[in-house]
Amino acid sequence: MQTLHSCQSARPFKQRKSFATRVEEVAGIRGKFPTKIPVIVERYQKEKYLPLLDKTKFLVPQELTMTQFITIIRGRMALSATQAFYLLVNNKSLASMSLTLAEVYQDYKDEDGFVYMTYASQEMFGGFLATGKEKCKECLLKT
Repeated sequence: MQTLHSCQSARPFKQRKSFATRVEEVAGIRGKFPTKIPVIVERYQKEKYLPLLDKTKFLVPQELTMTQFITIIRGRMALSATQAFYLLVNNKSLASMSLTLAEVYQDYKDEDGFVYMTYASQEMFGGFLATGKEKCKECLLKT
């Protein structure tokens, strides 16, 4: 039998809660904590190397930078200094590390009011990185 934690992590947050519930939750959070940004952080579904976080919902001070937030996430995953990971906003963008969470919220918040972030290891993007390196080698060889 699966535990509640592993059951929840198998389905993304958006599938576990209805849109109306999520909107209501954000309204309550923003009402109580107007200077906090509601962020959902989930592991990429095909990720094999990075551990699951103990929670997915974070209330982050709006003045915190992406660099500081990533440090917090790294700490919660207990990653070594040599382990790399990517934090994608809305499953597609790497936000600038100098942005504050308020700026990320303004640019990337979902229609329900949460900011969704997905983390993945370098290995998950290995194919793309290798392809990019090969193209660079080809460019260098041509010149």
